[in-house]
Amino acid sequence: MAEDIERFTDSELEIKPVYTKNDTAHLSLDEMPGQPPFTRGIQPDMYRGKLWTMRQYAGFSTAEESNKRYHYLLSQGVNGLSVAFDLPTQIGYDSDHELAEGEVGKVGVAISSIYDMQDLFKGIKLQDITTSMTINATGFILLAFYVAIAKQQNADLKKISGTIQNDILKEYAARGTYIYPPKPSMRIITDIFEWCSKELPKWNTISISGYHIREAGSTAVQEIAFTLSNGKAYVKAAIDKELDINVFGRRLSFFFNAHNNLFEEVAKFRAARRMWAAIMKQLGATDVKAMMLRFHTQTGGSTLTAQQPLNNISRVTIQTLAAVLGGTQSLHTNGYDEALGLPTEGAARIALRTQQIAAYESGIADTVDPLGGSYFVESLTDEIEKAAWQLIGQVDTMGGSIAAIEQGFIQNEIARSAYEYQRKIESNEKIIVGVNKFTSEKDDKIPLLRIDDSIRKVQIEKLKNLKASRNNTDVKKCLQYLHDKAVSNENIMPAVIDAVEHCCTLGEIADELRKVFGEY
Repeated sequence: MAEDIERFTDSELEIKPVYTKNDTAHLSLDEMPGQPPFTRGIQPDMYRGKLWTMRQYAGFSTAEESNKRYHYLLSQGVNGLSVAFDLPTQIGYDSDHELAEGEVGKVGVAISSIYDMQDLFKGIKLQDITTSMTINATGFILLAFYVAIAKQQNADLKKISGTIQNDILKEYAARGTYIYPPKPSMRIITDIFEWCSKELPKWNTISISGYHIREAGSTAVQEIAFTLSNGKAYVKAAIDKELDINVFGRRLSFFFNAHNNLFEEVAKFRAARRMWAAIMKQLGATDVKAMMLRFHTQTGGSTLTAQQPLNNISRVTIQTLAAVLGGTQSLHTNGYDEALGLPTEGAARIALRTQQIAAYESGIADTVDPLGGSYFVESLTDEIEKAAWQLIGQVDTMGGSIAAIEQGFIQNEIARSAYEYQRKIESNEKIIVGVNKFTSEKDDKIPLLRIDDSIRKVQIEKLKNLKASRNNTDVKKCLQYLHDKAVSNENIMPAVIDAVEHCCTLGEIADELRKVFGEY
């Protein structure tokens, strides 16, 4: 008989050959879904009452091209749009800026003005959909564009719903698309919290993102530990601004990754809900809805392989199961070709169909928390929670997330895990099908979506026409008004909305605040 080999999750938690009731004897397993601390889900009936929102991440080239993709996705059964923006938009540069060269429209849609936003959502009633925007440093400007378009459509702002990612702390730790130093960036975020609580009450003002932390190489445990630590920092900043935790706490949402280790991922989501309820209660929340961890999930980009890309359909299916069995509120599934480039229309359709097959054919939505009570899953949920609390304790000892980022602790921990994961692949300790085992000499011929560099010329021409036709005296007044609000520490959101409605560009608004806040 072969000797049994020790097995571990991707977070290095040991997996026993078999689990029994002795492994869960210390746990209370009589908790019901929809009740704090929400281990089993935030709704009593979960997907029996309403399926998760099926989103597809889209946005490329020009606003006009992205708009065509949105109409296609809506016709195919998508019930929530998710917008990707190009790098210049993400870091506050218009398409005509010299640093935008070579990047316009490449990893998302180029948005420089209110006219681009009008083109992006042409023929789409904003009051009838939810929109998630993956945008951080310039999230407040994109939200202002969106609000301005909604007002043009005579939409009721009290009914507009969606999310801006707006999670700047993870940019410093894991991704890099920041503009301003941490403190003024946090000030902008709390301005958004305050303004939306009064004017846009159904809008999720932040999506605290573990996704990019995981993409940078973290483990599942690090993903929730660092994400929840960042969440604590945002809540404390809002409390310091004398905002009511029971009001803004209801509009906080999270964004997590789903990887291939099915049971570890399910346990991760369950542990995160339980931990967030405890954190919010500790910080003073008394409203049950303010303690709920609501989250969007995207399947793992870093798990996709350029080798044998059709295998990625199976990976995305496993990750879909993990997200749904873990209780996600909305889900984006990656296209199988995204290790090679932006998803083609065909790949996006298969990704959406993966969700629909899971929802309507697999039976996983028929009962709440179907893995609840599993000796293995309950024990693993407990182990992940303990390991994550230990990491959060280290962050707290340093003074919280901002201090831990400034000291390089979070970045170093993620880098160490990324190195160790890659080492295991290269030494064949971890098998990646089609990469280091079961390889093939023959490459799959996959059609790719190509973005033409001429898009920048189109965008530059649009900006020239905008600046020639607008009232530039009003533009100067609006930018000065914004400058004054930023200096006086008043809420900047009304000034930003006023600026976009008077045709100030994204780059002009970002630059005006660079004068006040500086760059990081």
